Amino acid sequence: MAYKDTEPFPPLNGPAVRTSQQNGSAARRRRKSSGLGGELPGDNEAPALSTLGSGTVAEAPVCARCFSILCMPFKLSTANATSQRSPTTDKPPRRSKRRTIRRLLSKTKRACYKHTWLLPLILATTIVALYLVNPSPDNPVAAGIFLSYPLPQAPGSDAPVQYGKGARDFAFVGFYIIVLSFTREFVMQRIIKPIALSYGIRGRAKQSRFMEQFYTAVYFSVAGPFGMYVMSRSPVWYFNTTAMYENFPHKTHEALFKAYYLMQASYWAQQMIVLLLALEAPRKDYKELVAHHFITLALIWCSYRFHFTYMGIAVYITHDISDVFLATSKVLNYIDSPIVGPFFFVFMCVWGYLRHYVNLKIIYSILTEFKTVGPYELNWETQQYKCWIAQYITLGLMASLQAINLFWWFLICRIAYRFVVTWGEDIQDDRSEYEDSDVETEGQEKKQKKEKKEKKINGSANGAPKLLVNGQAPSTPEKPIKEEEPVSTRLRERKKN
Repeated sequence: MAYKDTEPFPPLNGPAVRTSQQNGSAARRRRKSSGLGGELPGDNEAPALSTLGSGTVAEAPVCARCFSILCMPFKLSTANATSQRSPTTDKPPRRSKRRTIRRLLSKTKRACYKHTWLLPLILATTIVALYLVNPSPDNPVAAGIFLSYPLPQAPGSDAPVQYGKGARDFAFVGFYIIVLSFTREFVMQRIIKPIALSYGIRGRAKQSRFMEQFYTAVYFSVAGPFGMYVMSRSPVWYFNTTAMYENFPHKTHEALFKAYYLMQASYWAQQMIVLLLALEAPRKDYKELVAHHFITLALIWCSYRFHFTYMGIAVYITHDISDVFLATSKVLNYIDSPIVGPFFFVFMCVWGYLRHYVNLKIIYSILTEFKTVGPYELNWETQQYKCWIAQYITLGLMASLQAINLFWWFLICRIAYRFVVTWGEDIQDDRSEYEDSDVETEGQEKKQKKEKKEKKINGSANGAPKLLVNGQAPSTPEKPIKEEEPVSTRLRERKKN
């Protein structure tokens, strides 16, 4: 069988072989193969780019040699890239350390924003780890974890160890600010938030208030009884104002007294940080609350530095116990408890007794017993600070604190009046701002999702160009949409015209 009978196309090189049909009777056969395997016509003696580095090439014409010289830089770069990679595996180049660190820091930042308890946990764990490297009192980190300045005991004495005061106590307060920050955020997010959801509290503002008050009630339920126990071991039990000035100055205290005093200082400092950083939603009495925390911190520092700690622990307890009932009444109100009315009455009695009667009793003692009981002089060497200037400063701070408490007492009485007048239907806290209901919050979230979806479909998703003026999208005033008039009205206007 001849070649022309089997292959309908002529070879790509060589003499062209034409296939013709004789008398048009024989049908053309279907093509079974191609000539791609054959030799290509043209100047094919120059080496290809993919084979520049392999084997030897036959003598090429001048144009082919010029082409090879021009492609030499590409050949060298290809050879270098090939030599850098492993002959067996084709892996991407290794990521730089700087880029890895940046990526790790970015992930840590996002995690700290999502879980606000994570950063204080890392800081507290780091401080404890630094102490465990050298667990001894000589370690500087030990001042933050444990009490400082223990005094030696007399031989054969069974009295508790006394502790002095000094600058290292600031480290103790600072460390427990971190610890209380972790405790607050962790308890609120991991324990209290599920409780809020179980009671159907889903609005963000209301849920935030519920968690804050729940945590406050839990904290002072521990700190209040503990403070009462510490005061029972001191001469000022039960709010004995005369013992606040006897045997002055009170420069040393036992471990429980000092630990309680500094822990409370850490709590109020942490609450001040929360207010200043706006971690809590501001209320109508935000200025009064900031002033209250500022006065409280000033009283704590002055009483600790100038040895009026017996007066300070009495003021601590009057606020701690009343705060337990205040926060608990708010929690009961948020969950619509049936006992919120009777409990609010008990709260009013506790608040009035502790924050007004007892504190006014202490203020009265500053006016009377401060000067007559104990030494009354200023001596920096013997640390005798109970003098006229200390009397004025203490009286001014206590009177300012009482003024703020009286302002809140007025708000409490107004809430009670509304509760009685409305037969228990209105017991809202006047200090709180407007809080969205659950229905409104869910509606707003759905509306925002719908707007985002429409923006994605009609906006940048279809690749439509946007006009920017000075880097910003121009704002176009919204035109009022006119309602379409009925046909009859338009016909009448046409007839009139």
